[in-house]
Amino acid sequence: MSPRRARRRESSRPFGFPTGLDKVEEWPDGEWKVRMLTGASSTKNYRCPGCDQEIRSGQPHLVAWPNWPGGDEERRHWHPACWRKRLDRGPGRSRY
Repeated sequence: MSPRRARRRESSRPFGFPTGLDKVEEWPDGEWKVRMLTGASSTKNYRCPGCDQEIRSGQPHLVAWPNWPGGDEERRHWHPACWRKRLDRGPGRSRY
């Protein structure tokens, strides 16, 4: 008897398309909309405001912006660890 092969469902979404909607996260510094990006969906290099290091194209990361009207103009690309630790930064560093 031969082993069964798992069948994968074909998705109507293009490869690298975000899998979910934007999440709204509540933090001590306000409400933020957060979107996780896969490496396949990122085609540009960005600079993480948390560590000031480059996020290379193809690297999974997240995008966050304030949850208020017009807040989408304040979008920033972050490493996930830098986003979680941003409130722990000492004085003299911007938190956003």
